[in-house]
Amino acid sequence: MRAEPGLRLAAVAAVLGGLAVALGAFGTHGLADAVTPERLTTWRTSAQYHLVHALAAVGAGVFAGRRGSAVALWAARLFVAGVVLFSGSLYALVLLDLGVLGAVAPLGGLAFMAGWAALALALWREGTAVD
Repeated sequence: MRAEPGLRLAAVAAVLGGLAVALGAFGTHGLADAVTPERLTTWRTSAQYHLVHALAAVGAGVFAGRRGSAVALWAARLFVAGVVLFSGSLYALVLLDLGVLGAVAPLGGLAFMAGWAALALALWREGTAVD
């Protein structure tokens, strides 16, 4: 039996999805009285983007695994990298109160955008492929 990178990455992304739910709940219940309303909004934005892109990474990873699409595999990787860079830096910014960490978030945003572009390309190629 051979390991499929796309499906392994989808499994990692599924774990990221569960983590997004847990971190979102932590923000709502554990941070509400501990941080400023602005920081709480930052946390919620981070959790929202985290969850959406974890789901996108699951989908791209499954697509890559089932169709053998290297471009979809890259899309999944970029979504995971975006979660780490964008959401991770914003979570750290809120917890550590280090504004400089906000400078990392745009790199995650770029990874998200590149992931969506790669996924669009993979789907376009699949839709125009001749069997």
